[in-house]
Amino acid sequence: MRLLAYEKNGKPAIGLRRNEDLVDISEAAPDLPSDMCELLAAPVEGRLQDVFDNPPSHSVHTLSGIKYFPPVWNPSKIICVGLNYEDHAAETKLEKPDYPILFPRFKSTLVAHEQPLIVPKSSTEFDYEAELVVVIGKNGRNIERAKALDMVSAYSIFNEGSVRDFQFKSPTWTSGKNFDASGGFGPELVTIDELPPGAQGLGIQTHLNDELLQDGNTADMMFDVSELIHEITKVMTLEAGDLIVSGTPPGVGFVRNPPIFMTPGDICKISIEGIGTLSNPIRAEV
Repeated sequence: MRLLAYEKNGKPAIGLRRNEDLVDISEAAPDLPSDMCELLAAPVEGRLQDVFDNPPSHSVHTLSGIKYFPPVWNPSKIICVGLNYEDHAAETKLEKPDYPILFPRFKSTLVAHEQPLIVPKSSTEFDYEAELVVVIGKNGRNIERAKALDMVSAYSIFNEGSVRDFQFKSPTWTSGKNFDASGGFGPELVTIDELPPGAQGLGIQTHLNDELLQDGNTADMMFDVSELIHEITKVMTLEAGDLIVSGTPPGVGFVRNPPIFMTPGDICKISIEGIGTLSNPIRAEV
């Protein structure tokens, strides 16, 4: 099942995608939660399947022409993972981690599918990073690794836009990872029943203006989804709607010779096998 958020009367509404159509959940089943975090937390799988299979005709709309919102537009936490692919750690000449490198993103960075990522006025080093998003579906703390995947509701795609000169001003990386409108997210959430356990073995690619720059596989993550959840929940409670942005494969722009960065006028596309393609134009800050 594929869930998305789109603009309706100036606010996000939740849709179920059915090929080239969407079913507006607020119209098909107005008693269901209208907030994505609340919907993910609710035991509504059967109801959603009923809506998908037998939607009222007035709730079915064409997908063409909608304005996307980030599929989770108000997560309580966005936790990113650095250097989670060994070949990426090697290309950066940074030490391979023995423990997940975790840092926060904030919701002000989120940009929906087909909406522009913004090159900030203060830098020209705006880099791309293709990443798998793990979407949490229930609350939990101190979760055993064997039970960690039970916490996951869905997966999605992230372009973890990184302002490299600001990122390396500090060992925490937080500044370079939190410029406004720097993180592409979407286009939709794909529920766990459509993907392998832990989203393992999925191809992940970046194309910048149709040039293939990253070509990896989620099987190459050093800390897989279950281990990330196990380690993160030692520290904090994960809540429904929280996002884990799980790291990028090799091929990022700042290590290339010469470097390749996203610039105004570019189009960056991140694809993950079985999930889809996230596309964002690149614009200059005004």
